[in-house]
Amino acid sequence: MAVMRGGTRVGRSFRPDFLLVRQNLRDAGEDYKKLLLALKFGGVPSINNLNAVYNFQDKPWVFGHLVQLQRRLGKENFPLIDQTFYPDHREMIMATKFPVVIKIGHAHSGLGKVKVDNINDFQDMASVVAVSDTYCTVEPYIDSKYDIHVQKIGVNYKAFMRKSISGSWKTNIGSAMLEQITMPDRYKMWIDEVSDLFGGLDICALEVVVGKDGREFIIEVNDSALTLLGDSQEEDRRHIADLVTSRMQAICRPRTPPGNMEEPVPPPVGPRGILGSLSSLTHSETPPPAPDQVSLSSIGRRESQTSQSSTVSSGRLPDPPPRPFQRQGSQQSNPPPEDTEDTMKNLRKTFAGIFGDM
Repeated sequence: MAVMRGGTRVGRSFRPDFLLVRQNLRDAGEDYKKLLLALKFGGVPSINNLNAVYNFQDKPWVFGHLVQLQRRLGKENFPLIDQTFYPDHREMIMATKFPVVIKIGHAHSGLGKVKVDNINDFQDMASVVAVSDTYCTVEPYIDSKYDIHVQKIGVNYKAFMRKSISGSWKTNIGSAMLEQITMPDRYKMWIDEVSDLFGGLDICALEVVVGKDGREFIIEVNDSALTLLGDSQEEDRRHIADLVTSRMQAICRPRTPPGNMEEPVPPPVGPRGILGSLSSLTHSETPPPAPDQVSLSSIGRRESQTSQSSTVSSGRLPDPPPRPFQRQGSQQSNPPPEDTEDTMKNLRKTFAGIFGDM
């Protein structure tokens, strides 16, 4: 970015988040291709997209794509003007029919365009092309009644009729009457087809010349560097601003975690923090039971779990649990024999009391 400071031109560098292109990449004496390459290298999103802007640096290249559209749609549905391309002056021997319009090189706003009425003037223009060391195109001159400017900004369409009142054959030079007209379906179809070129044109315009016989000829297409016309320029600027804002909302929005969940806080870096986090993973977070709910079985389970965990940690198999009411390490003795005779006597007395003497 060039900045004037104290009469000295100072360059400052920055990386844009988004770019709106509202000037031509190339014009008479201007060429910003190197800057465009830097923006593409940095991956900067833009309107129009940088690929489309790159494709608009030579008008014959764009016109070649319009010829492909005409071949697909037909001359009746896409009335493109006839045009001849000359790569250099050596091929400019003669034109088929006069008058013609010679367009030298790549320029805008009527620059480099000459009306030629005869073969002598045509040969003189060939020498000018030789000095300029560039290409040129030749197309028939249309004695126009007016021209039509069809523009598309996002999903907004407009059409303007422009008629020169200064007497110049270039309707975009000098004074002209301008009137916004209704958009016919064929104009909308033309601009929709053109807007699909080069990966999609968010902003574009068509230039149509209408002859005095009423025939329409599409002569060129402009990209996002189009000129806003009429009393609705402020409205068109708002449409461009809304288009840029919506595209930036979709491309430049900061990324957030899924579900708007907060990211987990990492544990402290110190040894105590690391050990604490490990211990929290190995111990259960279940609260201990109340004192009145503690039973012998739970105590037994805790003791067995403790003994098992200590045994596993020492690297040997656990001992079998002791039997109830038996000391660990002692042998179990046989129980004493019961006095069967006393028992039978007690049973006889009991039955005698119930059923009488037997």
